[in-house]
Amino acid sequence: MAEPAGGRPVTVSDVQQLVRRKDEIEAQIKACYELLEGQKGVGMHEPLVDAEGFPRADIDLYQVRTARHNIICLQNDHKALMKQVEEALHKLHAREKEKHAKDEAEALVEAMSQQQSLPQAFAKVNAVTPGSPASVSGLQVDDEIVEFGSVNVNNFQNLQNIATVVQHSEGRPLSVTVIRGGRRVHVGLTPKRWAGKGLLGCNIIPLQR
Repeated sequence: MAEPAGGRPVTVSDVQQLVRRKDEIEAQIKACYELLEGQKGVGMHEPLVDAEGFPRADIDLYQVRTARHNIICLQNDHKALMKQVEEALHKLHAREKEKHAKDEAEALVEAMSQQQSLPQAFAKVNAVTPGSPASVSGLQVDDEIVEFGSVNVNNFQNLQNIATVVQHSEGRPLSVTVIRGGRRVHVGLTPKRWAGKGLLGCNIIPLQR
């Protein structure tokens, strides 16, 4: 990324401006996809001619072609912008580290990394019993656990860590964060006695990385 005007160092404000631009592009891409969805659900690759090779009469061909073109252009812009953000964050982080005042930069890096990629999971739900506290909270099979109360990927050693948190939190809501379908989902889970075994009514297995 080129240095800002005047060759001055990259600032937090510069990165925030890039992030705002990134958000704008993502919103434009979403709007184009919604337009395609409104045209009989045609996506990026569905044919625009009928079985006999004639242009389809049930959709607005100009709108579809324009939306497809815009999506391709915007995705290219988005990719280039993400590279700029990454480079700017790297420079910002390095400069803050040199000054031994990196708190602001690290907070920004953390915030950006959460937008760019999902956090790492350490365990997975492979069974949920209907009617159990886990089921009532909305926990689902194949949910990948990112945070379970105070347990996260940095301090997780084995399932006993989770068991300890559960035992100490009986009757009190636990904040649980999972990755479900490529998105981060927060679940409020209260361990408690119920008709079945244990305090949760779900089975959790460690993820092998």
